[in-house]
Amino acid sequence: MSLRERVYSVLVVSASENFNRGISALLPESRYSPVSVVSSVNAAKRAFAEQAFDYVIVNSPLPDDMGTRFAIDACDARETVVLLLVRSELHAEIYEKVAEHGVFTLAKPTSKLTVGIALGWMVSARERLRRSEMKTLSLQDKMEEIRIVNRAKWLLVSELKMAEPEAHRYMEKQAMDRCITKREVAEEILRTYGR
Repeated sequence: MSLRERVYSVLVVSASENFNRGISALLPESRYSPVSVVSSVNAAKRAFAEQAFDYVIVNSPLPDDMGTRFAIDACDARETVVLLLVRSELHAEIYEKVAEHGVFTLAKPTSKLTVGIALGWMVSARERLRRSEMKTLSLQDKMEEIRIVNRAKWLLVSELKMAEPEAHRYMEKQAMDRCITKREVAEEILRTYGR
């Protein structure tokens, strides 16, 4: 799937109606859906607990908090990309706190062009996270396959009194002869011997 075809879910955390109107114009439904807008950190925490979001955009300050801790937690908890907008006089200080967690920051006031550029950075970051997720899942699948194959191999050793190399060759040969994976052979062995 190309980047132009991807659709990203967004949580906007902002108490400013002007900001919400402006950011909505930068988030067309064809590219960003669903877009949820909440006006406090507490509401953002509830929304974030109920649903995974690709992006979180925090317009600080909020009525109940600055939003800095929430931005860090959102970045740390999931494969979410976070943009935190803060007043220019606080930008350097907040940047120091959040940058190491992967939170993007912008100083306010800012332009629609700058926010649009930041959304482009967020796409790049989210796609990098997506590739990492896929690699992690692939690695976990391979590890699980190795565990299943090893359990089956040791069942052949204990139940059929095969030597370990012989059990290994048996499983490979079964997989090749039947055009199935070693994992499928292993799963059949585990079912046969009830484990």
